[in-house]
Amino acid sequence: MSESDDLHATAMAATLREHHGLSPIHLDLRDFPRESGSFRLDRLGTTRSLSHVIGLDTVRSVWWRRPHPCLVPGGVRASDDAYRQAECDGFIQGLLWSIPAFWINDPGADRTAARKIVQLETAQRAGFAIPETLITNDPDEARSFAESRPGPVVYKRTGTGRAEFAETRLITAADFGKLAGIRSAPTTFQDYIQAECDLRVVWVDGIAWTVRIDSQAGVGRVDSRLDTSVDFARAQLPASVSKSLATLMGALGLSFGVLDLRLGLDGEYYFLEVNPQGQFAYLEIKTGLPIFRSLSNLLVHSDGMVPGY
Repeated sequence: MSESDDLHATAMAATLREHHGLSPIHLDLRDFPRESGSFRLDRLGTTRSLSHVIGLDTVRSVWWRRPHPCLVPGGVRASDDAYRQAECDGFIQGLLWSIPAFWINDPGADRTAARKIVQLETAQRAGFAIPETLITNDPDEARSFAESRPGPVVYKRTGTGRAEFAETRLITAADFGKLAGIRSAPTTFQDYIQAECDLRVVWVDGIAWTVRIDSQAGVGRVDSRLDTSVDFARAQLPASVSKSLATLMGALGLSFGVLDLRLGLDGEYYFLEVNPQGQFAYLEIKTGLPIFRSLSNLLVHSDGMVPGY
């Protein structure tokens, strides 16, 4: 379940066809209510239908990747639009979420785990080192935090929506005059970790596909996403970090997620965030790790192991 032009979903469909001989259903929730749907319950059980889908009731596993709200036509009154949107979203979500399938990830867990505050709190309890953090919409609190820290401070988005890409940046004196803008956009402020490298980890139900990114060799020293020309290499996590990772993902109820860690010059592995719907295709392209194969195996066999790895 993803947007129709999502390259990750397209690649997963190709992997399922090639390695498992399956033709998956690819749903974009924006097709509803243009397409019709029904749910029926009687003494014989339940049936679900969408007019453009065959086999909805036989689905046994689901990748809940980048779902959109329904695309409901607008009317004259905003109150009517809000009502129709709520009714359509409630129907299609209930129709799909009630399917007794293996979900990657469970939509409720996915939604909760995407909240950065939940992640940070849970990661600290799982044993991860966390940069000292303030998340606030109070400009005075933000300035006080930035000025009180012994070293540089970064700021970044707090939400996980589809807004325009926003890089993580170091806060400077010039930024203090702009802090009034966070009143309506709560922002994350964190100690900047002087790094040896960054790591991006794709978690597939107990398997941690780990990539070392030589972020300090390019222009992505603060935000590794800004420079993919640096070296990417397969890596392994220390046992203690792997244990914290397993504890974190179990506590969040996630069978899949893409995590960003930073290896500090002090030798500590710092947790930065986990995205339950994160991007990883470029990691497979850069390193040859069989991540799509692993996730497809989890969908089909409930086991992400790949022979030979």
